[in-house]
Amino acid sequence: MKEENVYIVGGGIASLSCAVFLIRDGRVPGRNIHLYEETGTLGGSLDGLGSPEDGYVIRGGRMLNFETFECTWDHLRSIPSLGTPGRTVLDEIVEFNKKGRTHSRARLVDGNRLKVNVASPGLSWRDRFDLVKLSALPEKSIGNRRIEDCFTPAFFKTTFWHLWATTFAFQPWHSAIEFQRYANRFLHIFPRFHTLEDVSRTPYNQYDALVLPISKWLEGQGVRFDMDSRVTGLDFRVGESAKTVERIHYLRRGESFKIAVNKEDLVFVTIGSMTADSSLGSMTRAPRLETGKKDGAWTLWESIAKNNPDLGRPEVFSGHPGESKWESFTATLRDPAFFRKMEEFTGNVAGTGGLVTFKDSNWLLSVVLFRQPHFLNQPQNVQVFWGYGLFPDKTGNYVPKKMSDCTGEEILTELCGHLGFESELPLLRATATVIPCMMPYITSQFLARKPGDRPPVVQEGYPNLALLGQFCEVPGDTVFTVEYSVRSAQMGVYSLLKLDKKVKPIYKGKRHIGVLWNALRSALK
Repeated sequence: MKEENVYIVGGGIASLSCAVFLIRDGRVPGRNIHLYEETGTLGGSLDGLGSPEDGYVIRGGRMLNFETFECTWDHLRSIPSLGTPGRTVLDEIVEFNKKGRTHSRARLVDGNRLKVNVASPGLSWRDRFDLVKLSALPEKSIGNRRIEDCFTPAFFKTTFWHLWATTFAFQPWHSAIEFQRYANRFLHIFPRFHTLEDVSRTPYNQYDALVLPISKWLEGQGVRFDMDSRVTGLDFRVGESAKTVERIHYLRRGESFKIAVNKEDLVFVTIGSMTADSSLGSMTRAPRLETGKKDGAWTLWESIAKNNPDLGRPEVFSGHPGESKWESFTATLRDPAFFRKMEEFTGNVAGTGGLVTFKDSNWLLSVVLFRQPHFLNQPQNVQVFWGYGLFPDKTGNYVPKKMSDCTGEEILTELCGHLGFESELPLLRATATVIPCMMPYITSQFLARKPGDRPPVVQEGYPNLALLGQFCEVPGDTVFTVEYSVRSAQMGVYSLLKLDKKVKPIYKGKRHIGVLWNALRSALK
């Protein structure tokens, strides 16, 4: 490539990965890459912020997997470590996970505060038949059916479903195609699904562990970051056989700007956002449910698709917050008593147990204790853990309010009720900061859909435009993963630059007899 410019819209992991692939594989000079982000912080949904005094916030926690995150590992092997010269971010992740492998001893806890034996998935022969049948169907045959259309009501009371729903955040009304993709993509983890042994994590929260080193490397390459710049629309030059982006409109601090895009230039746009319009609460205030699309990721996609229906249907994903919302919370502790009690209760040292789910919780509450510290600026005497509830509109078991109406203090009270830690509550209230977060679109990418609702990464007839992120279509891959965003970036870069390179192939466990046999054995327990 010569001195053409590349314009990237959005500052999440898809856009950052796009810039890495442009430089590393496309040999595009960093100075020719312009990235526009409407907030003042990079990372998108891979966030991590706060302080020990005011409390930390992570809206979500992303789990990784060494077998199936092919593009992610390929990407991170090129990013230098910030702390250790001569090492990469991938080296750090590998070393971190070697030190302490996950093996949950308290994956599910019942209403009597007892650990549930999860060695058996509790599937009936009908459940097994339905699982095999769904996993074998072509996606065209599944269409826009929901998971609940493919199983009996009894399936959703099994141990398997409780583990599945809370590990991946699936609901019965979500897309059966997405369920099938997960079942096929992660078939190799079925024998150890109940212990989460195949889950890998980053040494710190994903902003500190991934976004920070990637953005620092890109800065060093000369990439131009235009922060506080909200892209509002694209103009297309319509030809006989193609539509070419010719102008980008954006706002910066209330002032309008236009960018003329030459026909040789390239444009990459992250469409939609699962954490758009997130609202934070506090120890004394519940978060709001915000559905006004104040975040520009949805309105930009709507603007693009309005006159270009072959670029997807954003309303399919953003128009049903009742089916896509849930609430998370981050707890910052200034006394070690809670961590000590949790380690004693679960049998896991913090960082080795993964999710603990209270299966009889009306909110379907789950928590995870990270290996400490979880933030680069976290003092030694401070601990951080994270949790979420899949049913925020239901009344709590111990607090007579909907989770969505609860303050951080009330969420802490509900959690301690499920654990039997009521005697610790006075100390916790005095030394903890719990910040709840309502996310209206957090699982919107799982909603039932039909062909065309998600546009391809590169659409025929749009020679200088690629669409990235969780709401484009990456055949065979699983949304709600870092891998999906990174893969879309690699696909977009290789395609628009016409590189003689192949995107990393998707791991297909069902092609391996050993993987199939082990998965079958685990289903028969």
